[in-house]
Amino acid sequence: MARTLAVVFLVMAGCRTAGFQDGVFAKPGVRYALTPPSEGWKPVAVEGNDLAWFSTSSDHSLAVDSTCSQGEDAPLEVLTNHLLMGFTERQRLSQEKEPLDGRESLHSLYTAKMDGVPVELELVVLKKDGCVYDFVYVSPPGRAAEKHAAFDALVRGFKTESTP
Repeated sequence: MARTLAVVFLVMAGCRTAGFQDGVFAKPGVRYALTPPSEGWKPVAVEGNDLAWFSTSSDHSLAVDSTCSQGEDAPLEVLTNHLLMGFTERQRLSQEKEPLDGRESLHSLYTAKMDGVPVELELVVLKKDGCVYDFVYVSPPGRAAEKHAAFDALVRGFKTESTP
């Protein structure tokens, strides 16, 4: 199962390196701080995501991404649906707006399948200063609570910073 979930997570993206140092991620036009997950999580390079981690003890993964583009102002619900592309048998369990870094974000829970493999997804989407920030937590069915604290801390610790 661990191998299958890792493949599901990597199918969502692919591999690359990110600029993350001392709790700050930076790329052209984007800079934000967050507290990475603690012991038990391995950083992985995933194309299409700024940062990602895979649990070393179970089949859970976390990812954060930012996209900045002028003129694109889709609603949070539409942006959330973009994160679900490629998943089948999607079932929304809950969805609510919550404050995050001084703005409104959309927090969603789903069950879905990727290539026939069932997963649980927790998604948070935030729009701020012309950028969209996505937070994704993927877990095996019925096991989301095991590592939820790491995802919650990652999201709650997020703060955008001015770019130089």
